[in-house]
Amino acid sequence: MADFLDTNVVVYAFDNDEPEKQAIARELMRQRPDAVISTQVLLEWYAVVTRKFSPPMPPAVAMQALATLAELEVISADAELVVRAAETSIGHQISMWDAMIIEAASLAACDTVFTEDLSDGASIRGVTVRNPFATD
Repeated sequence: MADFLDTNVVVYAFDNDEPEKQAIARELMRQRPDAVISTQVLLEWYAVVTRKFSPPMPPAVAMQALATLAELEVISADAELVVRAAETSIGHQISMWDAMIIEAASLAACDTVFTEDLSDGASIRGVTVRNPFATD
């Protein structure tokens, strides 16, 4: 089964200001050419790299990278996914944005979601959370 990559993992792969996390994220992505992302990940990634990076990634460069990321399996957000995410947000007391990631991963039948935003080792909706940046 494929693994799901949250926005923070994909962002770190491009973040020159975080060399340790960048190396981890790039290796994780290299080892998972069949990784799954969602439209939310694409949108958030583009917003971060073009607005929050210092200096911001040039739009033309970001567009090229976005097109490459879009070649992964992408789970689209629709009304049903949003409703399921709201239920998961309430039931597991997590943010709506994190619940959208979990629900997209669940919809794609992913066993694991890689993120630093949720508790490492948690299992939500049949998806195990792994923080690739956690230090032991």
